[in-house]
Amino acid sequence: MLGDYTFAGRGAAEIAASVERAIGEGALAPGAALPPLRELATELGVNPNTVAAAYRLLRDRGVIETAGRRGSRVRSRPATTVHDEIGLEVPPGVRDLSAGNPDIALLPSLGEAVAQAAAWNARQPMLYGHAPVDDELGRLARAVFDADGVPDGPIGLTSGSLDAMERALLAYLRPGDAVAVEDPGWGSVFDLVPALGLRLVPVALDDDGPLPQSVSAALRQGARALIVTDRGQNPTGAAISADRARDLRALLSDNPQVLVVDDDHVHGLTELPLHPLTGSTRRWMLVRSTAKAYGPDLRLAVLTGDPVTVDRVQGRYRLGPGWVSHLLQHTVAHLWRTGAVDIPAVSAAYAARRDGLVRELADRGVKAYGRSSMNVWLQVPDETGAVTRLMQAGWAVAPGARFRLASPPGIRITISPLTLDEVPALADAVCAAIRRHPSGRFG
Repeated sequence: MLGDYTFAGRGAAEIAASVERAIGEGALAPGAALPPLRELATELGVNPNTVAAAYRLLRDRGVIETAGRRGSRVRSRPATTVHDEIGLEVPPGVRDLSAGNPDIALLPSLGEAVAQAAAWNARQPMLYGHAPVDDELGRLARAVFDADGVPDGPIGLTSGSLDAMERALLAYLRPGDAVAVEDPGWGSVFDLVPALGLRLVPVALDDDGPLPQSVSAALRQGARALIVTDRGQNPTGAAISADRARDLRALLSDNPQVLVVDDDHVHGLTELPLHPLTGSTRRWMLVRSTAKAYGPDLRLAVLTGDPVTVDRVQGRYRLGPGWVSHLLQHTVAHLWRTGAVDIPAVSAAYAARRDGLVRELADRGVKAYGRSSMNVWLQVPDETGAVTRLMQAGWAVAPGARFRLASPPGIRITISPLTLDEVPALADAVCAAIRRHPSGRFG
């Protein structure tokens, strides 16, 4: 009994369903404590082991969390809650720097590429039984992987990076297994992992990527997979350096059973060299989405990895969508072949705004982070207050709660909508909304 709600069930599955109903109906709020095992067992007239099995089912599905003698609680953010819903209603007249979108002025025109893809399809339509990866796209992708020093491996395609990650995790992990993730990190990964019944283990990072001591701690906690962002980490802009990659690869080589997923988040947008962790374990995958360089609606990601991992990911894809549209594949191949994105120019355009804001904030005594990509991250003592005060000053920024597990409060500022003339005024507004945070790292 919890308030006016009575749990029910004789078996573990029935009891677990009863708890989930209580959560869905609002009788159990996020963070609420569940009845002790023996207490609920007595109430239901079942063996305590049955209740323990029910709680284990709920934990493996990411519905609840357990803390030893402190008992079990509803997850503060249930697995069905999307981090992107921690958002803002941006009123008219407020500059929206919260969405994380690229600058549409820096995206290439898709007209010619789509027309060429349509013309190809008219000549040779894609039918059942054809190869899932277009030959030209596969050759172009492999050539770029080779140029970046990515180990040899087959080429696969999915409908975005998150799609690839989901299929890789499902290929190797079982409910209850732990996944090490960057913190701060991509909120969509924070939603995906518990939704698959897996446990999140936060890993701290700095400008050069995940901290080796934090990765080591996650591995000691039993992490069976590690997801890292090679360049343009969201939300901090971190990029794995050569020295950091060397240290992490050495650490991972002593844990060859771990699945390593490299997300090259801003491929096509930065001139920073790639330093992936690929090949340091037996099972690995590197994935590159077209979303940032060519537009979020171009839903295609290219991946490579060891043969077993790529085969499992593509095998699961074949059981669902079957293949990525060859119209999309030919569109992307045309964009790559013709150099539709001027990478040095686009990289410089983002860098001017990002570095300008970081520099302006530093001149005002505020430490901010943004080594690559289109975001600037800074820690704040009062996240809600900072977001509110900036909104009142005419600037909408993303609350750090979208991107945090255990790391301190912060805000993310997307610089892609900014003009260089606006940077000093934004820096003034930020300084008025926060006070300096002395930490030199993100978590």
